Amino acid sequence: MDPSPQPPDLHPIRTVRVNGTEIAALVSGPATGPLALCLHGFPDSPHTWRHLTPRLVEAGFRVVAPFMRGYAPSAVPADGRYDIGTLGLDACALHDAFGGGDDAVIIGHDWGAFATYAAAAHQPERWRRVVTASVAPQASMAEGFLTYDQLRRSWYVFFFQTPLAEFAVPAENMAFIERLWADWSPGYDANDDVARVKEAIGAPEHLGAALGYYRAMFAGPPDDPDAAAAQAASATVAPQPTLYLHGSTDGCMGVDIIGPVADHLAPGSRVEIVEGAGHFLHLEQPDLVGDHIIGFLTE
Repeated sequence: MDPSPQPPDLHPIRTVRVNGTEIAALVSGPATGPLALCLHGFPDSPHTWRHLTPRLVEAGFRVVAPFMRGYAPSAVPADGRYDIGTLGLDACALHDAFGGGDDAVIIGHDWGAFATYAAAAHQPERWRRVVTASVAPQASMAEGFLTYDQLRRSWYVFFFQTPLAEFAVPAENMAFIERLWADWSPGYDANDDVARVKEAIGAPEHLGAALGYYRAMFAGPPDDPDAAAAQAASATVAPQPTLYLHGSTDGCMGVDIIGPVADHLAPGSRVEIVEGAGHFLHLEQPDLVGDHIIGFLTE
């Protein structure tokens, strides 16, 4: 479907300090509503939640959509940490910073999904329900990721380990980012979204931060005990009911490799394959994805 016209951007921006880093977030909805923390991935920004946010607000939630650490206007973290455990700890700290209770929900796409798995399993008392999209639980897709087809899709992960990435990604006004969106969500007009990405990671230090997420994948367990515990938890089954969403034409993480997702989710969970949608399914099929999420969170 054509998601136009675009709804207004989330607002206002608030900045809080969590885990030693200044994190900016787009905030909407009633201050007394249950927290809905929405975490974006790469190469993206919290504006990715612009279709879902009004529906969450209508359902009574206070929506907080942070610019993940290192994505402007959030700061580049002085500790240089981008491991999954630290991302999960950021989510838990944001829960505190925005006064979340045990009725809070957490929603994550792509890298945001990795952070969500860590936060939900490491400090489960914070989160009533969980939604993840486009990145299945690690245990579910472990074997599928090593297939030839998926390794071909994931070539950029390995390219990002090299210093060439700092030269290739910014070239020709970040044409690299435009091509990733085109490959991952075929047929979707991503001009507005890519413009937001360029604002968030266009500066060299912020691009280095975004690449740091991928470089942390091969760095071994974090040396911080809390981050190491959260990272270990991310590979376990979180106890909350979880909705997992995946696009049938995802060009980044193929639907053929996500494995038996339901076997790695808690009782009461649900898996939905969104037909005709790619990696950025919440932008390509906003009404259908919104129906799934709102229905799951409010049932």
